[in-house]
Amino acid sequence: MNSALIIIFFIALVALYLGIRATRGKEMNVNEFAVGNKGFGTLFVFLLIAGEVYTTFTFLGGSGWAYSKGAAAYYVPAYICLAYVLSYWIVPKIWRFSNNHQVISQPQYFMKNYNSKALGVVVAFIGLIALIPYIVIQLKGLGIIVSEASYGTISPLMASTIGAIIVTIYVTISGIHGSAWNAVLKDAMILFVIVFLGIYIPYHYFGGIKPLFEAIQTVRPEALTFASEGLSQSWFISTIVLNAFGFYLLPQSFTVVLSAKSERSLKKNAITLPLYTVLILFAFFIGFSAIIQVPGLQGADGDLSLLRLTMQTFDPWFVGIVGGAGLLTALVPVSVMVMSGAVGLMTGFYKLIKPNSSDRQQLTVAKLFVLFIILIAYVFSIIGGDALAILNIMSYGLITQLVPALIFGFFNTKFMNAYGAIAGIITGVSIVLFNSITSFKLVNMFPNIPSVINDINIGFVAIAVNIFIGVSVSLITYIFVARESSTVVEELVK
Repeated sequence: MNSALIIIFFIALVALYLGIRATRGKEMNVNEFAVGNKGFGTLFVFLLIAGEVYTTFTFLGGSGWAYSKGAAAYYVPAYICLAYVLSYWIVPKIWRFSNNHQVISQPQYFMKNYNSKALGVVVAFIGLIALIPYIVIQLKGLGIIVSEASYGTISPLMASTIGAIIVTIYVTISGIHGSAWNAVLKDAMILFVIVFLGIYIPYHYFGGIKPLFEAIQTVRPEALTFASEGLSQSWFISTIVLNAFGFYLLPQSFTVVLSAKSERSLKKNAITLPLYTVLILFAFFIGFSAIIQVPGLQGADGDLSLLRLTMQTFDPWFVGIVGGAGLLTALVPVSVMVMSGAVGLMTGFYKLIKPNSSDRQQLTVAKLFVLFIILIAYVFSIIGGDALAILNIMSYGLITQLVPALIFGFFNTKFMNAYGAIAGIITGVSIVLFNSITSFKLVNMFPNIPSVINDINIGFVAIAVNIFIGVSVSLITYIFVARESSTVVEELVK
């Protein structure tokens, strides 16, 4: 057993210990399990939200896209910073409504906002199918990180299996509390590793960050500019806007919002988190460095660029630290994801079937849903082969179909009701899934369409159709209901 593997296993055991110990002094019920009894202050909310940024995608997908796609990778910090700016106005509205109506999950929020159980079911289902690709990203990334950092001693499948078991154990015991305490350890390690590597590697191989980009300009200048087609400027802009609105609609981010103890803590995070996100650039520096130092990685193997360059540069003991940090970047987000998805299914399905169920029964069912979700994601992580960034974009394309219903829900308006919201969401999600399966683009329907329009993120197109369908159905049903009410009044008068 090499030193890297020993360090990785030690960090995994520490994570398991912190996750289990997080229940100390707490009597676990549904509220405590799901949202920490809505008692998390600014620091825990900060770390949990940041946990959705510094994940295995940062470790692998971010540097991997810098390696494979070049400038297109900058969509990541751009959309996250915009999401935090938007959250200053949007997120407090969500928290206020949830606090006033005892909401503990995303499906419950939409259900109570539109007074529609059917909408709650739809949102629970959409949340689940959006979460699965995102959890798969983390499990696949965990397998890659541990396998590579252990120099092949542990297979990716075995690493993913161990990670899934650790998450399942401490989530079923501690709920969101285990995630919060592990987020402290994870952020400390990830900041050290990413910043250190992002500075050391460019200076070690090139003499600085500026010389790094000068070398890239010489060897592969196309990596520093947007493509004229495909990952072009129109793709870049539409993806940033799409993901920015979808960031807090991912069930795990939505759950963290509900766990905050005040609007003030959420606004503080909206102000400080954009600065924290800039550190992602250090991961890109590593990916760009690997273009020259680790050439030849093709397709999804570009996700290995950070680890391959680290192993080429450092001794095994330091590779173990990097691998351990990477392990935590998977465990923390996955734990919040499966917990939020499980609570969403419990409130969106089980409570509708068993409205008089006890708190203990609801908690038990939520834990069973944890097992269900992690098992599905685990299976897909074995059979799936897409690059991490593609899975990330698909997940956002699905969950952002809730954006129109969310925004219209802030206002008491006839332009969006439960019927319209359901119709719009189903239409938008169908478009995204169809695109994911067939790689359908607008050019397939309009052969002469300019590439600047054809390259627009299909999720963005789906939202436009979503809004059109949602508003149309809402107005039609509004008119129909108004006529029915008028007829009833006339009959009563007679």
